[in-house]
Amino acid sequence: MSTSTDAPVTEREVELAITGMTCASCANRIERKLNKLDGVTATVNYATEKAKVHYADAVGTDVLLQAVADAGYSAKLPEPKRSAEAEPAEEADPTRPLRDRLLISTLLTVPVIAMAMVPAWQFEYWQWLSLTLAAPVVVWGAWPFHKAAWVNLRHGAATMDTLISLGTLAAFGWSLYALFWGTAGTPGMTHPFELTIERSDGSGNIYLEAAAGVTTFILAGRYAEQRSKRRAGAALRALLEFGAKEANLLADDGSERRVPIEQLSVGDRFVVRPGEKIATDGVVEVGSSAVDASMLTGESVPVEVGPGDAVTGATVNTGGRLVVRASRVGSDTQLAQMARLVEDAQNGKAQAQRLADRISGIFVPIVLLLAAGTLGFWIGAGSGVTAAFTAAVAVLIIACPCALGLATPTALMVGTGRGAQLGILIKGPEVLESTRSVDTIVLDKTGTVTTGQMALRAVHVAAGESEEQVLRLAGALEAASEHPIAAAIATAARERTGPLPEVAEFSNVEGLGVQGVILDGEPGSEQRSHAVLVGRPRLLEEWSQHLDAELSAALAAAQEQGGTAVAVGWDGAARGVVVVADAIKPTSAEAIAQFRELGLRPVLLTGDNAAVARTVAAEVGIDADDVVAEVLPSEKVDVVKRLQGEGRVVAMVGDGVNDAPALAQADLGLAMGTGTDIAIEASDLTLVRGDLRSAADAIRLSRRTLATIKGNLFWAFAYNVAALPLAAAGLLNPMLAGAAMAFSSVFVVTNSLRLRRFRGA
Repeated sequence: MSTSTDAPVTEREVELAITGMTCASCANRIERKLNKLDGVTATVNYATEKAKVHYADAVGTDVLLQAVADAGYSAKLPEPKRSAEAEPAEEADPTRPLRDRLLISTLLTVPVIAMAMVPAWQFEYWQWLSLTLAAPVVVWGAWPFHKAAWVNLRHGAATMDTLISLGTLAAFGWSLYALFWGTAGTPGMTHPFELTIERSDGSGNIYLEAAAGVTTFILAGRYAEQRSKRRAGAALRALLEFGAKEANLLADDGSERRVPIEQLSVGDRFVVRPGEKIATDGVVEVGSSAVDASMLTGESVPVEVGPGDAVTGATVNTGGRLVVRASRVGSDTQLAQMARLVEDAQNGKAQAQRLADRISGIFVPIVLLLAAGTLGFWIGAGSGVTAAFTAAVAVLIIACPCALGLATPTALMVGTGRGAQLGILIKGPEVLESTRSVDTIVLDKTGTVTTGQMALRAVHVAAGESEEQVLRLAGALEAASEHPIAAAIATAARERTGPLPEVAEFSNVEGLGVQGVILDGEPGSEQRSHAVLVGRPRLLEEWSQHLDAELSAALAAAQEQGGTAVAVGWDGAARGVVVVADAIKPTSAEAIAQFRELGLRPVLLTGDNAAVARTVAAEVGIDADDVVAEVLPSEKVDVVKRLQGEGRVVAMVGDGVNDAPALAQADLGLAMGTGTDIAIEASDLTLVRGDLRSAADAIRLSRRTLATIKGNLFWAFAYNVAALPLAAAGLLNPMLAGAAMAFSSVFVVTNSLRLRRFRGA
């Protein structure tokens, strides 16, 4: 008797490094093979040469590796990260073997083409020298194509390599037939370089220049493609390599020792000296400095940090010595999360690319049929074997689905990599589709448009008083309080007036404010004491200190505009009114203007009262009609749904936990990187900088990347649509077909590389 239990299925994820792929058809074949396995969902990216696989526990990685091998390719599991001591000196250039093959093939091919094109150089028996030079090119130079074609043939598949191998071998084989059994090997034979259809039996024609030329041109295209793909992924590699390799671990007795970054744990304290990278995410405990975060955020101005401030791993300490306590290590750090987001985006596929993949998957068999049909048609039409053979070989060589396979991933690689350099993380290709149609952008106020921290807005004084003295005494008393409004007043007082006077007595009057005695004067000299009150007007009135008409009007106006006003009095008289409010980020107004230039309608969404919301909206340039105030956190998602119900395509920018549902509901969610992890997880785009202008840059970059993808796909399709009929009509020499085919792939990759020049506004 046996029993069974329904255990929950655990899904795992792994990224396999694939070798042996030469075109988009290869990627499609591996993807289909993996997806046939039960419990497996895979996406194979030709440009990154990786497969992202989700699989059930029951499958196991050995099964995945075997499936790739059964398809005729090789796969490797991710290698464990090396420690700093085990880091290799320098990575070998993977394009070097291809470059050497290309250089030797080029040296041999140039004289073959030259003799075929220029009759004056066709000395007696020149054709045999051409054979001697062309044979190594077709056999050794094109060996990667022949090998891949044979592997695919053994597995019952055909790829672009099949077309290239068939085309070059057919041209070379016919040339051998013509030389040894036909009339092409006779002394004094000439070979005019013709692009037009000839009517003959073909026994006097050789195609050595086509066989060698096609091989060399395609090798050149492959080499350019490989180098371009490496350049396209350079931003991600730089991001992954940017982190510190070692840390100065601080022991409890104050001693330091250098340890690999992998040995750091949460809670460890480490020292960061001027010029060093911060080892991992943490909080400053001792010291103050300026930190350069330009690699992670794109922000060129260093940020001042001190005790209690959070710092990010991989940023550079440019000033003083810091002691930092680690808060996140390893894969939990911001750098690791950024790299993971970028890599996930690069491994994804846009909707347009999925269509291209389906087309390229059936493209090669169609081309083989078309080449056979072309050969039969021209022979049947009485145009001769030469014309038929030339047209058929040209069809085989010109029809390359490679450009289709590179159209999306190369643009994604460059676009997402450039975004990472600017502090913009794009989660996936489907995000690009969303940015195209967005027409409304909803902005959370606190932490997005504003800093989320109170700051001094104005100081109003009674007749005969100075702003400096009012702020100085108010700041001195408030410095003893922990209230956010008190902290804002104290901070502003220190910045404007310098060191604050000593507080002799202090007490908090619940619900009204604070009161105390301030000793004013230089240390060592005679000091004058002041009995100071700071708080609601009622607190001052209890001590018979009444605001005059001007101060009362200033206080009422500040409250109407959404500010928080506190009255200040000392020595029996009301002296002034200090106004604080949530500070608007200095770049918010500029960002709103950029949104309008992009055709977006900005909407301000906040839980604050309407007066505050209207004041903020007026300062940054948002219309009063586009302000939604006094909204509960749970109601934010309802606002987004209502706008969508009106036919708008909505983007949402937020940073708090209460913004997460609205970010998920929006057609495009943008989370400020300075916000909560929940908001970032719910969003489509993450803005590492807390600068709203990054949102405009993110939308511009996404739209530019999508436009590049569409341009690539258009030219890849247009190339085949235009070139195949020319080849089938016999109007395209096979050698020129090879050059054109190589150029199409290089063009797509080069067009994508233009995204590296994208600049933030």
